[in-house]
Amino acid sequence: MYDWLIVGAGFAGSVLAERLASQRGETVLVVDRRRHIAGNAYDHANADGLLIHEYGPHIFHTNSQQILDHLSQFTDWRPYEHRVIASVDGMLVPIPINLDTVNRLYGLNLTSAELVEWFAARAEKVETIETSEDVVVSVVGRELYEKFFQGYTRKQWGLDPSQLDKSITARVPIRTNQDDRYFTDTHQCMPAQGYTRMFERMLDHPNITVMLETDYRAVAATVLHRRVIYTGPIDEYFDHRFGRLPYRSLRFEHETLPREWAQSVGTINFPQTEDYTRISEYKHMTGQQHPFTAITREYPASEGDPYYPILRPDSAELFKRYEALAAQTKDVWFVGRLATFRYYNMDQVTGQALATFRRIEEALPIRASLASPRPRSGPSMPARLSPDKVQAAA
Repeated sequence: MYDWLIVGAGFAGSVLAERLASQRGETVLVVDRRRHIAGNAYDHANADGLLIHEYGPHIFHTNSQQILDHLSQFTDWRPYEHRVIASVDGMLVPIPINLDTVNRLYGLNLTSAELVEWFAARAEKVETIETSEDVVVSVVGRELYEKFFQGYTRKQWGLDPSQLDKSITARVPIRTNQDDRYFTDTHQCMPAQGYTRMFERMLDHPNITVMLETDYRAVAATVLHRRVIYTGPIDEYFDHRFGRLPYRSLRFEHETLPREWAQSVGTINFPQTEDYTRISEYKHMTGQQHPFTAITREYPASEGDPYYPILRPDSAELFKRYEALAAQTKDVWFVGRLATFRYYNMDQVTGQALATFRRIEEALPIRASLASPRPRSGPSMPARLSPDKVQAAA
């Protein structure tokens, strides 16, 4: 008998597993259909010994000291500020659009104050901001929208920006200074030994058992458990009762190049050319020293693992029906990007998981369990899960 069955070993599931095991002394079974823990943040050494992110670059950034402090129990950090350039009109220019982007692209020498006026002269008046297109053209005008956003968004989402919710492009700021950092959060860093090592430490607790390559339905039907935390697609949990929620997938092409560096920054975006959206080079992010370098090309796809919820009015309405059904489902907690149909960053999912744990604390009295909580000692904890703690489905 387990106190909890947690479906998914990514951020949401692993953060909650650790809290339930260490703070409440409860027993937890974590299952994941993949062959590894850490969800989409999974990283590993490739055949050439280069640390790569299996599912594309994951850059940790947050404004929350609480979230950083929580994860710091399981990792040291390497400071890293991500920079991205875009291949536009045969030039490589900073993205998000900033003062240098406009000056290089148009051969100008504007000041920040002049750029504000330059944008204003080109911005289109939009009465009600509803779509991703509305967000951009209302700030920088049609030409920059077409150069930087329209083609990239069409590739990434398989839809025109005019068909997508405003929140999609609202995530990408427009700047009038020379700040070329992709993120401006207070804390920007990478786990010093990688994400997978951080997850291993998080799940290394005698109350936690991990089963990989396992479908949760088989486990739910055969393993006794009291409650469930579900982090997968919410429509899948309910057997797509009202229809399928739309998600966008990705295909990754990993390559090792026999030279020390391939590009000047961590990521290059391709809004105008190529079938892929971007190329990322991991040594910028990891700080690894190696005579070779590893890159990944990302190809958006309509089929495959669900990565990004496609936010449109019709999908929002469909999700509300599943959300209402979830609220009526006893002893099941829905957490994470897929279970709540939100386009969350890693820190946001961590924050959601910690908030869920607080709600569990308020709603459920602690019961006697099979093991007692043990104190955490921070990054010096054992680095690997014991072999007997990771099981594969028979």
